[in-house]
Amino acid sequence: MEKIRLQKFFTECGLMSRRAAEAEIEAGKVTVNGVTAQLGDKVDPAADVVVYKGKILEYPHGEHIYIMLHKPRGYLTSMSDDHGRKCVSELVSDVGARVYPIGRLDLNSEGLLLLTDDGELANILTHPKHSVGKVYNVSVRGEISTQTLETLRAPMLIDGYRTRGAEVELIEKHEGGGKLKIVLYEGRNREIRKMCEQVHLHVSRLCRVQIGEIRLSGLALGKWRFLDRAQIKYLKSIKENAK
Repeated sequence: MEKIRLQKFFTECGLMSRRAAEAEIEAGKVTVNGVTAQLGDKVDPAADVVVYKGKILEYPHGEHIYIMLHKPRGYLTSMSDDHGRKCVSELVSDVGARVYPIGRLDLNSEGLLLLTDDGELANILTHPKHSVGKVYNVSVRGEISTQTLETLRAPMLIDGYRTRGAEVELIEKHEGGGKLKIVLYEGRNREIRKMCEQVHLHVSRLCRVQIGEIRLSGLALGKWRFLDRAQIKYLKSIKENAK
């Protein structure tokens, strides 16, 4: 997201005028990412943490909220769990609004997860007919042959359902396994793991790194951030084209 003057950040949050904000900044009452701010500083509203008088300021992001989370392994893609297991809701409890996951990542998978309060968009992105590709880096153990790759790329019968097929690229190969890049256009339960089982590969790590044009980049494991304006515009274009 494009950086803006810190005093403009205050006015767009509806807190005070620019002149009043400048006075508070000069008085040392504002920090950005834990560092006392100086007059003239610029901030990225989608990435920087601005604190005023001990309170994190939330930048307005329009009628809906769109965030990305770098989901760790060991967390359910759920807002709650009857068995007391860890859920992604715990990682986004400070968003300031109730958001829901778009699609799923299973308990032992990690990577990019989008969350929003825009139910219409969530339905569109999870429907296979809209062909939003999801990119995964998959570390596997087992023999990766040319035939293995061809089988993974072709439609497969999984749980009584014939898949559309996937884009599969060999990233690296070593003795006993390797790493694959897999692009799916549908998100059925544990699809990649079940695909790999059919060709006698064991998934040791599965990380989603991209959804459509939105990439997981520079976001620490277990952390979240608001999507920037370009990313929100991209998601809204998908929603508009689906209507």
